Amino acid sequence: MRILGIETSCDETGIAILDDQKGLLSHELYSQVKLHADYGGVVPELASRDHVRKIVPLIKKALVDANTSAQDIDGIAYTKGPGLIGALLVGASVGRSLAYAWGIPAVGVHHMEGHLLAPMLDDPKPEFPFVALLVSGGHSMMVRVDGIGQYEVLGESVDDAAGEAFDKTAKMLGLDYPGGPLLAKLAEQGTPGRFTFPRPMTDKPGLNFSFSGLKTAAANTIRSQPDDPQTKADIAYAFQEAVVDTLAIKCRRALKHTGLKRLVIAGGVSANTQLRAELEAMMIKRQGKVYYPRLEFCTDNGAMIAYAGMQRLKAGQVEPLVSKAQPRWPLDSLPAV
Repeated sequence: MRILGIETSCDETGIAILDDQKGLLSHELYSQVKLHADYGGVVPELASRDHVRKIVPLIKKALVDANTSAQDIDGIAYTKGPGLIGALLVGASVGRSLAYAWGIPAVGVHHMEGHLLAPMLDDPKPEFPFVALLVSGGHSMMVRVDGIGQYEVLGESVDDAAGEAFDKTAKMLGLDYPGGPLLAKLAEQGTPGRFTFPRPMTDKPGLNFSFSGLKTAAANTIRSQPDDPQTKADIAYAFQEAVVDTLAIKCRRALKHTGLKRLVIAGGVSANTQLRAELEAMMIKRQGKVYYPRLEFCTDNGAMIAYAGMQRLKAGQVEPLVSKAQPRWPLDSLPAV
């Protein structure tokens, strides 16, 4: 089976062609970072318009790079939600239209399921069951995964997601958009121990996350300290340390709660070097194993959507011709495969 994957949930247009025998044949990604940088964040209408401009040329390029024609495509997977409604509608409209024109099935994919399954694009693949930590700009959640579509959400953010807190704190430090990776880079120059920030909701039972208080603590510290490069680096270090510790504590709780030995981390924040190192060390101590996507598949991409869609198309799940995008879509409402 050969699948065309389309991702347009936010500010990146991702297109990929995945073959179940030959693997990933092509992977195209266009980022709108420069478009939104002047505004300090994603402008939904601008994002939608840019997807319209880029999606068809990227599909054509992906087909050429994969040495594939429309006749070779067996199905189309597109991101149905969650995400920005205008951006989602671009991918859904193009995906459904191509499927109708080419006479092939199409399926709408849950964006977070795509992230959750992204480590499956490489070997070794994590075996079910496992605990998944999904951390991105829009979502933070802990999920027990017993199979594709067999998801139990153990905890999620009650306010800001981890990636959102990274970006907002970076903005307060005067860093460009998107600030998360720049804050992590700045933290490398920081002095350990100069500042200490809270590890939110770690003194309470449960697996929910909250990062708004941590963001406020960082804001108060930034306002009260001199505006010099070393102070900014020290604040960045303390902030990143607090986020990483908080996520690690929640992962330990989830693994203890479920009794599982396998941990998957995915989403944009899973590219954070400090977080990966912390979870690697933790899983070694627990005699378990942690899995994560290669760096290019941590952020939004078409390959993860193609993989998730392929599993559902193989199981006979097909979207009707008239399909709506879903800007809000609970992960644990998906049907099992």
